[in-house]
Amino acid sequence: MALSLVGVIFIFGRTVPTKKIVAPASPEEVNSSPGTQAGISKDTILAMAKMQLSPDQAARLSMLENSLSDRQSGISPDDLKEQQIHVYHQLSRFWSDSAHIFEPFAWYEAEAARLENSGKTLTFAARLFLDNLQNDEVAQRRQWKALQAKDLFERALKINPDDDSAKVGLGACYLFGSISATPMEGILKIREVVGKDSTNIYAQMMLVQGSLLSGQYDKAIDRLQMVIRIEPANAEAILRLADLYDRTGEKARAVEWYRKSLEYVKRPEARVEIDKRIKELSK
Repeated sequence: MALSLVGVIFIFGRTVPTKKIVAPASPEEVNSSPGTQAGISKDTILAMAKMQLSPDQAARLSMLENSLSDRQSGISPDDLKEQQIHVYHQLSRFWSDSAHIFEPFAWYEAEAARLENSGKTLTFAARLFLDNLQNDEVAQRRQWKALQAKDLFERALKINPDDDSAKVGLGACYLFGSISATPMEGILKIREVVGKDSTNIYAQMMLVQGSLLSGQYDKAIDRLQMVIRIEPANAEAILRLADLYDRTGEKARAVEWYRKSLEYVKRPEARVEIDKRIKELSK
């Protein structure tokens, strides 16, 4: 049985909080921020997250939130903007380092990015949501994240319409976020980038994901082989290829590519799992 070891190398390497809100937020509240059409809002997301805080954490958070409101008067708009960005980053670090809850961490990163309004920060915040939503099994929460990422990628593209990474990310929001009745809309956006540059690894890997979602394993394998020809040391592509051969019952090829991955996977925890799977397949 395939173990989907692809995630191992990335799970152990994450630098963002992996803890999620325990329950999906309720749909009562609606506000004007991006994502409310998913049935939840940032207010319900934050309310659910606050319920998980200890009294000491709640007091610390309250102090940070009050510092934001305390800065609203008596200063110039530019200074206010800079101070808001600073507090948003403080709030983001609180949710990441103290509370270890992803959604409010990403939300405040996104709010800071919207105020800064640079392509780099907008794309960074968008990727936080996009990378996380792909492993979120709660539909409403996943849609909310997709809509946040979509808004951020669209803002980045207004600054630089030729940003292929943002175009691929935007397509992936449609592909993985269930925010469109026609997921093919996302595939077409990604294919537009690949049509212009077939060596765009980010786009190719997103199309691999699209093939996996539709059960087109042969197409995914072909595309992964292409990626590895372009980037022979791409550990993610190698692991995905091994996993696909594993899923499809091609044990010898799976073992071959799992062994190949050990050349590039350095984390001890990941190597243990890969070695374990190689032994299981070699019996």
